[in-house]
Amino acid sequence: MRDTPFAVRHKIALLGAALAAAATALAPGAHADNNNGHAALNRLPAFVVAGSLRTTSYDGVSDDLLTAGLGKTGLAGAQPPIANPAAPTAAELRRLAIWSNYRALVDMTPSGGYGRFWGPNVDVYGNDTLGEGKIAGTEYLAYADDGTGRQNVSLLVQVPTSFDPANPCIVTATSSGSRGVYGAISAAGEWALKRGCAVAYTDKGSGNGAHELATGTVTLIDGLTANAATAGRNSLFTVNVPAGALAAYNQKYPNRYAFKHAHSQQNPEADWGKDTLEAVQFAYWVLNQQFAPRVDVSNAVSNGASHHGVRYAPGDITTIAASVSNGGGASLAAAEQDPGKWITAVVVGEPQINVRMPGSAQVREGGQRIAAAGKPLADYMTLANLLQPCAALADAANGAPYLTALPVATTAAIRQARCASLASAGYVHGGDTLAQANDALARLHAAGYEADSDLLQAPMWDSQAVPAVAVTYANAYMRASVTDNLCGFSFGTTNASTGAAGVAPAVSPMPTVFGLGNGVPPTNGVNLVYNVTPPGGADHRLATPDASFAGAACMRALWTNGDPRMRQSVQAISVNANLHGKPAIIVQGRSDALVPINHASRAYLAANSAREGAHSQLSLYEVMNGQHFDAFLGVPGFDNHFVPVHYYNIEALNLMWNHLKHGAALPPSQVIRTIPRGGNPGAAPALSVANLPAIVANPGSNAIRVNNGVVDVPH
Repeated sequence: MRDTPFAVRHKIALLGAALAAAATALAPGAHADNNNGHAALNRLPAFVVAGSLRTTSYDGVSDDLLTAGLGKTGLAGAQPPIANPAAPTAAELRRLAIWSNYRALVDMTPSGGYGRFWGPNVDVYGNDTLGEGKIAGTEYLAYADDGTGRQNVSLLVQVPTSFDPANPCIVTATSSGSRGVYGAISAAGEWALKRGCAVAYTDKGSGNGAHELATGTVTLIDGLTANAATAGRNSLFTVNVPAGALAAYNQKYPNRYAFKHAHSQQNPEADWGKDTLEAVQFAYWVLNQQFAPRVDVSNAVSNGASHHGVRYAPGDITTIAASVSNGGGASLAAAEQDPGKWITAVVVGEPQINVRMPGSAQVREGGQRIAAAGKPLADYMTLANLLQPCAALADAANGAPYLTALPVATTAAIRQARCASLASAGYVHGGDTLAQANDALARLHAAGYEADSDLLQAPMWDSQAVPAVAVTYANAYMRASVTDNLCGFSFGTTNASTGAAGVAPAVSPMPTVFGLGNGVPPTNGVNLVYNVTPPGGADHRLATPDASFAGAACMRALWTNGDPRMRQSVQAISVNANLHGKPAIIVQGRSDALVPINHASRAYLAANSAREGAHSQLSLYEVMNGQHFDAFLGVPGFDNHFVPVHYYNIEALNLMWNHLKHGAALPPSQVIRTIPRGGNPGAAPALSVANLPAIVANPGSNAIRVNNGVVDVPH
C-alpha cells in the first residue's frame, strides 16, 4: 500500500511544473552564452543529420509511446499487428517493431508475469493500476552520422506528457543484440516512461539494417524500403561493394542478404559507447526544444540554430544509462567514456562486455579461482558454436528444453555427427559419443561456462542464437564484406523442407524486416547459409551431416590463430571497467549460456574493483536460475527451471532511483537464491513472489565479496 496514489502524485507533479514555469521566464537551470553575454541557443548537435529529423506526437489513445496504440492487451496478442505485410505503412512498422521487441525480451505469458509483475498496466510500484498503459507524448527520430552517410546510427527520444521539466530525468534504452531502435523498449523504455522520464534510444549503428542484394532493396530510418540507388545516404544500410563485384556475387549466390552489423565493415561495436552518449546529448537537445524558452536571436548569431534557449546544460538532468545484453554493454562503455558530464548512474542487465582484465583481477567461486574469467566474445562464442551441438548429448544436459523446429531425429543425428567430427579433429576426446559429449561439456566448463547453464547448451545452439552471433560478430570483427563469404557463410532464403539455398522467397522479407527482424540472421525468413557444400549452399544445420563443422572450425581459428584483423577489432571494443565513481548496478543470471557471467558481470566487477578501488560504487546482483532470454520462459522446460531476470532489472532501477532521489544506500553485491516454479515442462505453476526473493541490504552468507580486484562469489 502507498500513502499517495500514483494519479494524485502525477497531478501534483504537473501542477508544480506549471507553477515553476509561470514563476520565471528562464528556469534556474537556464544558461547564458559566455562568449557574448546573451542567452545561448539550443543548437542541434553536429552529429545529427538535420534532414533526417522527424517529430511525431501521440495522443495516448489511438497511438502512444509505449505500446503503439496496442495497449497491454494488444501487445500480448499472438498475431502480428499488421494489415498487409507486403506493403506496410511506417506507422504499422513502428507498431510491429514495438510488438515484436516486447515479446523478444520479456516473458509475455500471464503465468510467467506479464500483466502482473511487468507490462504497461503495472505501475512502478508493481501494482496493476495503469489499465492498458498507453502513454501520450512526442517522439524525435534522427540519424547520427559522420558526414559519409555510411554510419547512419538511429537515435530516438521519447518525451512523455508526464515529464516534469522542474525535475528532469533521462533513461537510455540502447538496443539489445542487433535490434532496431525500439529494441529495448520493454527492457528499459517501459520503466522510464512510467517514471515520467525522457527515453534516449539508439540502435547503435548495428540495428536491423538489411540489403536485399538481388533487388537492391534497402531499409530506411522508419522501416520503409527503397532502392539503394534512390535511397542514397538516407539508407539505414547499403553494402559498400562495386557494382560489378556485386553482380557477379548475385549470379553465383542468388537471393542473399547483407545485414548492417555483420557487413558494414565498420566494427560498429567500437562505437556503442559513443552512440549511447550521443543519444543522451540528442535527448538534451530535445528537452531544451520542448522546455527552454525562446530567445531573441536579434542579439545573437543564429547560424541556422533553433530559437530556443538552453535550459538544461550537461549534468543538469538525472540520467540513468540502462539496457540489457549488448545494450547493457554499450551503457557501461558510455559511462566509462563520460567523466561525469552526461551520465549520472548505470543500471544494466546481463551486459555483453569485453573487459581488459588487470593482472590483479580474479574471479573466485566457492573459494576456487576461475582462471578463464574475462574472455572476449570472439573467444567464448566461437568455442561454444563449435562444441555446443556435441555437449548437448552430455549426461548433465539430459532433459534440456527443445528449442528448434527440426525433427528430433534430425537434431540427434547432427549432434552425433558433430561429436564425431570434433573427435576426429582432436577438439574432444572419448571412445564413444557419450564420452565425447561429456568431454565437450567439460571443456566449456574449463572455458568459463557455469555448470548452472548445462541445460542450456543444447537450446542455445538449437535456437541458432549462438551460431547467429558467432557468424555476425566474426564478420564484424574481420570487417568482412558480404561478398567475402567469411568461413563459407552467408545469409539467404532457403527451402523449408530441404534447406537448399538460393531459392527466391515467395514473399520478400524486406517489407517487414524493420518490424520483425532482429538484425542477426536467422531472422524474418533470412537464414544462416553454408555455401561450401552442397552446390549453391544450404541451411547451415543441414548443409553437411555435422552441421557445417568446417565453417565453425574456421571461425574458431580466426581467434585461436590470432588473425590480426580480429585481434585489432577486439582490442578496439574492450573496456577498462572504470566508471569514474558513478553509482552502478549490474544484474545477471548465473545460468546465462549465451553471455557467461564469468566473462561479463563477474569479470567487470573484478576489473572495476582493481581500477577504481574504494571509489567504486558498483554492485552486482547475481540471480540464481536466471538465464539470458526471458522470452524463452514461455517454452516448456524453461518455465519450470528458470526465473525472469527482468524482474530484478526492474527492482535494480527502483533501487537506483531511490538512491539518486532520496539518498537510500544501494545494497551490496550479492547472490539472489531464487526458487524455480517447478512442475511439469509447459505447465509450471504461476510465478509468485515466493519464487523471487528481494535484493537485501544485508545479504549475509549470500554476499559477493570484492576487494582489490578479487571477487569472491559464494556457491
